[in-house]
Amino acid sequence: MSAPTLTLFLDRLLPMKSPLYDWHAKQGAKLADFGGWDMPIEYPAGVSGLSGGTLAEHAAVRARVGIFDVSHLGKISVTGLGAKNFVNEMVTNDLAKISAGSAQYNLFCNDSGGVIDDLIVYEFSEEDLFLIPNAANCAHVFQDLKEAAPAGVEVKNIHQDFAVLAIQGPLTQEVMNNLGLKLDLEYMAFTKTQIPGHENLGDVIICRTGYTGEFGYELLPSWNCAQDLWEILVEAISKVDGRVCGLGARDTLRTEMGYPLHGHELSIEISPIQASANWAVALSKAKFRGKSSLERQKAEGAKTVLRALKSLDRGIPRGGMAVKSESGEVIGELTSGTFSPTLRVGIGLALLKPEFKVGTKVLIDVRGRSSEAEIVKLPFVESKVK
Repeated sequence: MSAPTLTLFLDRLLPMKSPLYDWHAKQGAKLADFGGWDMPIEYPAGVSGLSGGTLAEHAAVRARVGIFDVSHLGKISVTGLGAKNFVNEMVTNDLAKISAGSAQYNLFCNDSGGVIDDLIVYEFSEEDLFLIPNAANCAHVFQDLKEAAPAGVEVKNIHQDFAVLAIQGPLTQEVMNNLGLKLDLEYMAFTKTQIPGHENLGDVIICRTGYTGEFGYELLPSWNCAQDLWEILVEAISKVDGRVCGLGARDTLRTEMGYPLHGHELSIEISPIQASANWAVALSKAKFRGKSSLERQKAEGAKTVLRALKSLDRGIPRGGMAVKSESGEVIGELTSGTFSPTLRVGIGLALLKPEFKVGTKVLIDVRGRSSEAEIVKLPFVESKVK
């Protein structure tokens, strides 16, 4: 094996790094692998003299404001005549419902209806779409799109062209206003603008979205300008007792909302019908990949439904744990579980037999011990995204 080939091979074995990696490491972040990327889980010692750790970071987002580096998320460009129609035939939701300046949550399925990934589609124009898949699935989504693209439609993997920085929480708008960004965007709308006084950063895509259940934005600066924008945000949130947050808090926040995470609530083996994600599947569309399989599954009836479980004792649900009826029958399995910092109890998401409905008491097998829980309505915590 030649030296250049060996170097390329070794590089692929090593985790990828966010443009903020050195900043995170300097702040003492606890780092771990996320889809092949070294990303911060939490900041145990805090940042800017403020307390740290997942619980403090979570609480800051619910009560004030927090920022996240989610630059590991993928980025794919689809351009050319017919780009929107092409992408619409590859995803489950209906892109005809959005127009330029809007984004939409979508599922990217295989022919059998299994979910390769869930992603956000941004529309700049009908000939210019921008997709944000999950880090671990970006290459798969890109390859499928590239192979299926008709003549005249170009698909590019631009994973490291843009960073993704999320600002979330009830004080988000105050922070943005203080930065001179007095935006008036509806939920899932986006714009391309510059930061007043920091025009050297170039254009930044700003979208009214996030994954915490709180009011917020995701900012997409160029990869090379990410740290400069990040440090501006760090200073801005510190003035209102905000926190720099890791992906540990992002997970507890999304679980409280019942938001799915690919590989847990959705996967190649778990279709949107099985996971109660029908709201993101437009079966009325003439054509999309996996449609016939999903239509058949819906007609046959869902074998599982996604339910929310709230502990009635001190047990903490975790993904993979069996869920049983009160009589001891196994009725499903937890896909995600955690301690809810907001509710101060264990919560979880599970795929269960559909006859077990809200209000039913169940048992969770916590390492051989039965923990009592109740099926409750989602979200666990009130959504404030709008």
